Amino acid sequence: MSEKQYALEIENLQVEYHVDKEVVHALNGISFKLEKGSTIGLVGETGAGKTTTGLSILRLIPSPPGVVHGTIRIHGEDISTLSEKQMESIRGNTVSMIFQDPMTSLNPTKTVENQIAEVIRLHEKCSKKESIEKARRMLEMVGIPGDRGVEYPHQFSGGMKQRVVIAMALACSPEILIADEPTTALDVTIQAQVLDMIRELKRKYDMSMIMITHDLGIVAEICDTVAIVYAGRIVEYGSLEDIFNHTAHPYTIGLFGSLPNMDDRTQRLKPIPGLMPDPTKLPEGCTFCTRCPHATEVCQSKRPGYVNVGGEHIVACHLFKED
Repeated sequence: MSEKQYALEIENLQVEYHVDKEVVHALNGISFKLEKGSTIGLVGETGAGKTTTGLSILRLIPSPPGVVHGTIRIHGEDISTLSEKQMESIRGNTVSMIFQDPMTSLNPTKTVENQIAEVIRLHEKCSKKESIEKARRMLEMVGIPGDRGVEYPHQFSGGMKQRVVIAMALACSPEILIADEPTTALDVTIQAQVLDMIRELKRKYDMSMIMITHDLGIVAEICDTVAIVYAGRIVEYGSLEDIFNHTAHPYTIGLFGSLPNMDDRTQRLKPIPGLMPDPTKLPEGCTFCTRCPHATEVCQSKRPGYVNVGGEHIVACHLFKED
């Protein structure tokens, strides 16, 4: 059996923000590996640390106030050893990111074709004319007529803006794509079209992908493996089947309980009570214990370690005994 090849490896990633004499613990030991050609979903509530993970991979955490610990390897190379110039050659080329809000990701003073062409010229040796031609081809690839490239962002709908941002992210055929909530601002019909397009483009370019989302429906359609993130830490990790059919962590169970049952419309939703803990004052023990229906005394005092519950399925919870 051939050994697995990883496009991305993250070990014990910790990110802190030192703001106004307080320390915001944004990430608290995130670790995962992204196999070449596969898709991992980072799932969790707003503020769980999903976007911070994506920005860390591109080394875009502002310092100060951000402080980053841990190891991030892209194709086996530790990015902490790279210069800023070397990172510039990686961003948008080897690793690209579809940012969360297309409304603020585009420059309102430049035509969309010029914004895409700028990325192409940065990474490829070509003339301005050639880069514009490629930019128009990229627009057509995401379903926008190439002659609309001379228009400005305000002349496009929300769904069209999102397509432009995707075209920009894919302009240089990246090997790793980070998609940060790529369909949050879109209506359901456009959302389905954009997801189909991302899936097809991923297959066409044989990309590895990180799908950052809070939507389990998107995860079910796109992802191969899933990492459930809570308060800056992965609390459950496994294959799509592990997470959906053998759900283990109380938080993950709560996420599924918050979804409507399409077979029984009379069944009431079971939302998770309470809120995520303040990242400046994280509890000593399990960060989910104040919201967990199974919490015990040990949960309040001791942080749970990772337990393997079968194959690559791991969970951080005191309900499961450490091996």
